[in-house]
Amino acid sequence: MNTAISVWLKIPYTLFVCILVPVYWVKNGPANFLWGSDIALLVVLFALWFENSLAASMMAVGVMLTELAWNVDYVVRLIFGVDAIPIGGTRYMFDVDTEIWLRGLSLFHVFMPVVVLWILYRLGYDKRALRWETLLAWLVLPLSYVIGGPDKNINFVWGFGIEPQSWMPGPAYLALLMVLFPLLVFLPTHLALSRLFPDASRPCVTSGT
Repeated sequence: MNTAISVWLKIPYTLFVCILVPVYWVKNGPANFLWGSDIALLVVLFALWFENSLAASMMAVGVMLTELAWNVDYVVRLIFGVDAIPIGGTRYMFDVDTEIWLRGLSLFHVFMPVVVLWILYRLGYDKRALRWETLLAWLVLPLSYVIGGPDKNINFVWGFGIEPQSWMPGPAYLALLMVLFPLLVFLPTHLALSRLFPDASRPCVTSGT
């Protein structure tokens, strides 16, 4: 049977996820899977096996810009030892008190966006992704606020950085974030992907060998 995505990509990705999930569950707790990047890691697994363009497109809209920021910050810190983006987002990758193999698992931030782009190259971009990713974010962000707490600051719902913000009430900041993410992160990504990839609604896009 012809498929758009090779099994030689699906199997290694699946094995990696099967290793990461139990490790993160034990080390970081289940709330850690509310992070946008962790959600994307799991949803991309679904998108790979079911060759689902909408699922991949949603994750591209949701995390492509933030993953790019993570990679830039990581590379700059790796080379120059300073933050490229002053929120400390990759400092944990250089924490000698954390096992190196555990830090190594976080390198999915490097290859996962590439996998997403490959899926979109093979399947096309589903323009419904902006709407559905926004709805998903409006569910995940309040959950992150309630479940994660300021110490975890999942998805930066308590402050855009390591320390919680104090310049406005927490619920107001959360509401602002729920507006800014779709406008400043999701929408520009959606517009770029719409130009870069074919429309997934066209039947010819889903064919492949």
